[in-house]
Amino acid sequence: MRGLAGRVIELGAGDGVKLLCYPEAVDEIILVEPDFYLRSAAQQVADTLPRTVQIIDGTPAAVPLPDGSCDAVVCSLVLCRAPVAQTLAEVRRLLRQGGQLRFYEHARSAVAPLALTQSLVSPLWALAGGGCHLDRVPLRAISAAGFAIERVDRRSFRGFSHVVGAATAR
Repeated sequence: MRGLAGRVIELGAGDGVKLLCYPEAVDEIILVEPDFYLRSAAQQVADTLPRTVQIIDGTPAAVPLPDGSCDAVVCSLVLCRAPVAQTLAEVRRLLRQGGQLRFYEHARSAVAPLALTQSLVSPLWALAGGGCHLDRVPLRAISAAGFAIERVDRRSFRGFSHVVGAATAR
């Protein structure tokens, strides 16, 4: 989240713990979370902060905010469960010109046996893990949605591949 400033929308915000990670240059944070209980937990975190935090009911593919209404959108473990094309189209709609998408997502492994395992396990994992699909390829989807990926860091966590990065709409 380093370098973010202005108005930021976080999709699939969960319990709001990431609120503690935003830099001071972020003036306003809008959390979009479809789950009532997670919105309540996020509100408890938001109430401890000295900045404006708005928490709204919505889904990553349907955010009730106007076009071009934010400087950045943060997606953290969202593209693995949300409808990817619709979510990325919504991100583009929400971003002002030059705005950034910041992401931390599961990714299909580049190691063939692990990728095959992900594909085999993904249907059951999705049923048990809130719709999470371990075998998606978020970088390809982000590029296909018209974003230029500016930086990406690939990580492995407990055998799962992840990508962390930033992209700007072309």
